Amino acid sequence: MGGVTIALSVVASFVPFLNALQLLAAIPMGIIAQRHRPRALFTATIAAMAVAFVAGGFLAMTTVLSCAVLGGIVGNVKRRGRGMPTVLLYSTVAGIVSAALAVGMLALFTPARTLVFDSLRNTARGISDIASNAPILVPVANGFTAVVDSVLHHWWQWIGGSVIVSTIIGAIFSWWVLGAVLDRLAWLPAEDHLDAPDDDRPVAPVPVRLDKVTYRYPGGRTDVLSGIDLTVDIGEFVAVVGHNGSGKSTLTRILAGRPPTTGTVTRPGSAGLGKFGGTAVVLQRPESQILGVLVADDVVWGLPKDATVDVEGLLTEVGLAGLGARETSSLSGGQQQRLAVAAALARRPSLLIADEATAMVDPDGRRELVALLAALPKRHRMAVVLVTHQENEAAAADRVVHLAGGRAVAHHPEWHQPEPSGVTDGGKAGTPLLELKGVRHTYLAGTPWATEALHGIDLTINRGEGVLVVGGNGSGKSTIAWAMAGLIEPTSGSCELDGRPTSSQVGRVGLAFQHSRLQLQRRTVGEEIASWGGPGVGSGQVGRALDAVGLDRAFAARAIDELSGGQARRVVLAGILASNPRLVVLDEPLAGLDPDGRRGIVELLGTMRADGLTLVVISHDVEGMAAVCDRVVRLESGLIRADAPTTAGSSR
Repeated sequence: MGGVTIALSVVASFVPFLNALQLLAAIPMGIIAQRHRPRALFTATIAAMAVAFVAGGFLAMTTVLSCAVLGGIVGNVKRRGRGMPTVLLYSTVAGIVSAALAVGMLALFTPARTLVFDSLRNTARGISDIASNAPILVPVANGFTAVVDSVLHHWWQWIGGSVIVSTIIGAIFSWWVLGAVLDRLAWLPAEDHLDAPDDDRPVAPVPVRLDKVTYRYPGGRTDVLSGIDLTVDIGEFVAVVGHNGSGKSTLTRILAGRPPTTGTVTRPGSAGLGKFGGTAVVLQRPESQILGVLVADDVVWGLPKDATVDVEGLLTEVGLAGLGARETSSLSGGQQQRLAVAAALARRPSLLIADEATAMVDPDGRRELVALLAALPKRHRMAVVLVTHQENEAAAADRVVHLAGGRAVAHHPEWHQPEPSGVTDGGKAGTPLLELKGVRHTYLAGTPWATEALHGIDLTINRGEGVLVVGGNGSGKSTIAWAMAGLIEPTSGSCELDGRPTSSQVGRVGLAFQHSRLQLQRRTVGEEIASWGGPGVGSGQVGRALDAVGLDRAFAARAIDELSGGQARRVVLAGILASNPRLVVLDEPLAGLDPDGRRGIVELLGTMRADGLTLVVISHDVEGMAAVCDRVVRLESGLIRADAPTTAGSSR
């Protein structure tokens, strides 16, 4: 939000006739003040002022400050549910403080004040001399000079008073304009699901005991968790399994310190979320936890200054050896997962919660990560909780907690069934549809941090074909997916759909990202799917798209931010279906789905193939893909190492 304010303020400072942007620049600060405590606004303001000064100088910095003052007043009043009298009170206090600062600065820097005032006097006298050439204007010129002399003589009164009045008027105007904008943005999600009340006790998250714990999200109609009894002790590796929407992620939030709606959570001290020796959480979307520019920086981000961390040792543990100097933006999804685990371990947590931490990791890396998590309680005084859909990962745990409908149920290993193995009639391969010729791509080309992801890819996708692209993390799978969709242009070579570059026809290739939430931009599921299909898509088409991906039509009214990771992935697939693309590229379509969900998606992809749609599937979860794909393309270090028809074992 501070960044948005900076951008608008700098533009308003340098581009003529765009001063109105200053009012827009106050909106992000108003949102911060409305939804967070005052210290969040203060921190954002200081940071934004520093960056604005570097980017645009003193004028941009003062613009950011004024935006923070006006936005802070309106946002804080909205947050407290007050009205115009409170705005007048706050703006008067802010005006007096601002006036004192302005007068104090001018009084402190006497030479600068004298120079400015002399310039104003000379300008006024010059105007007066010009006007005195016309006898009728002489009284006006003399009066103007007298007024200027009076203002400059009593400058502290005039400047102080004008600052106070302008602040009050600005706050009143902002209350009507900015306040209306904040009201219209009230639907945007503002809840932090990991937010927990302050706990002044010493950090000691385990052992933790849950007794009859129930949780219902604010505004929700049903309990997400109900009657949960659970104990997690030091030295344990506990797996939590269950279908999408069963309450697994909510349970991890309770363990991380969020208080339940009813029931009790007992532990010897505070949960210490994010604190040294407390609770560390690795979320489903690792990119939301990455803060450092370099991999090594991210591992130690936020740690106490006196903390000693073997960065290279941690990176080696999670399979990122030698990547400490890499930029985090150049990492694949699986590598980001590993980095998030390494950063969590750097805090030496007593409780480590991994929520689908293996979802984006290749099979070999997944086994290594699970082995690492299982070994941690044996090597350190800590407990590990892993949320997973993989039964083979759960089998490595000391204990399995199985959730169904928000309740703990008896765990049966057979709940995890293999995907269907019957081959779907995908149709015969037709003429070439998508052709990649000599495709190379380098991220940050021309900089010292240049990273070549693709090293000369030659690949043809025929109409009606299903192609499975496999390979380890960092092999170039996601890069080739983005090139196919036209979202990146190859550094060299060509990627053409029907003989034209894909970069010139973005949208004709449907692409499902690794992280589905990044593609969901609307408020509700129905609005999201309709936006993919265009103006002509109505509720009927939205309902049929939901049917196709196995979601109840009632999901159309569900808020996007209420979806689980697996449900968000299905909504993206529904949107792609509504857009009627020529070719669909699915980057890790099975990640984050429970066994039933994976079976459903594989069957859905088979149906799409049978209907003649061309598919490119990029996945680590390759079991059952023989039912969908005719060919397997294996990438390694940005090169195609194999391209062969699918057989019973070729997709593994």
